[in-house]
Amino acid sequence: MRILHVLDHSIPLHSGYTFRTAAILREQRRLGWETHHVTSVKHTAPGPLVEEVDGLTFHRTPWSPGAVDRVPVLRERAQMQALERRLLEVATQVRPDVLHAHSPVLNAFPALNVGRRLGIPVVYEIRAFWEDAAVDHGTTSEGSLRYRATRAMETRAVQQVDAVTTICEGLRRDLVARGVPESKITVIPNAVDIDNFAYGVPGDDALRTELGLSGKRVLGFLGSFYAYEGLDLLLRALPAILREAPDVAVLLTGGGPQDDNLKKLAAELGLQDHVKFTGRVPHAQVQRYYSLVDVLVYPRHSMRLTDLVTPLKPLEAMAQGLLLVASDVGGHKELIRDGETGMLFRAGDADDLARSVLRLLSMQQVWPQLRAAGRRHVETERNWAVSVARYRDVYGRLTGRAAA
Repeated sequence: MRILHVLDHSIPLHSGYTFRTAAILREQRRLGWETHHVTSVKHTAPGPLVEEVDGLTFHRTPWSPGAVDRVPVLRERAQMQALERRLLEVATQVRPDVLHAHSPVLNAFPALNVGRRLGIPVVYEIRAFWEDAAVDHGTTSEGSLRYRATRAMETRAVQQVDAVTTICEGLRRDLVARGVPESKITVIPNAVDIDNFAYGVPGDDALRTELGLSGKRVLGFLGSFYAYEGLDLLLRALPAILREAPDVAVLLTGGGPQDDNLKKLAAELGLQDHVKFTGRVPHAQVQRYYSLVDVLVYPRHSMRLTDLVTPLKPLEAMAQGLLLVASDVGGHKELIRDGETGMLFRAGDADDLARSVLRLLSMQQVWPQLRAAGRRHVETERNWAVSVARYRDVYGRLTGRAAA
């Protein structure tokens, strides 16, 4: 089985998107499938037109926009045309059995056009709806003309492709509500590669001292600082936590659009001595920072994006046997069993977040059970071997033969 994947961007860039992609590709290859990969103009890392990264070869899409190509709408049209040209070139060369386009919808239409021209079935994998991501980034608002136009594009793409996959039940339910037949949709859930996460790693004392966290119980978040992650809520809950647990500190590792706003909020709340911003750290060093955290906190705000989409971070925490507290948005509730693999609090409620953290800190006798249950959950249900095996039926139905 030969699959040509159409991607927004890829490694060596680091994001949840690229990590999921790399995991899928490696597992598909372990199954004996031949994979090829084209990235869109959104892959902005410098490199050659054909680039090998960690044993995977990526065909990049060249992009030299003119003045007109920078105008909204015209820009996206030009980007899709550039991707279509590159995809046709690669598809003609490798002759895949299936074209597998991954979000956003700007990748789906080039795949559809090339698929029709060459007689190749198209799978469209939705990881999030483009219009909802744009709302969080502040480039549009829910219900705006742009939002409705983008949503219409997404619906049209889903209707035209041969099969649809999503990363979670929330996205599947939304598509069914739009009239997409349930039989056309397969959920390929987010997962982790167990071998990449050591269980119960002792804390890095040297790093703890370096960061001024010795003698502290640490609440942590490692990832990108987007508004929807709700890190502002964690800071607003911290004064109530400190009143009962003055030895608590917050470790924020990463960066992103909200970096400056979070630092200003910490200063306004007088929390500078209790919050440590480390900035982004090399991927190879992330495990050291995880080892310092007693409780990981995922306080995502409730919105369509977070209610529909499941993140990777809580699964990575469970794989390492770490404790976690998360908001009860839909994406978290698909991953976390409250009181069994983690604790949930009411989204947007700083007081409930503080109560949940304090309660977990006081329940040290059940920590081993929580850690073991989380690890067991990802080992048995949320690993890439289990998730990627679901593509067998999807590809098999489209090609009329087993994807063995």
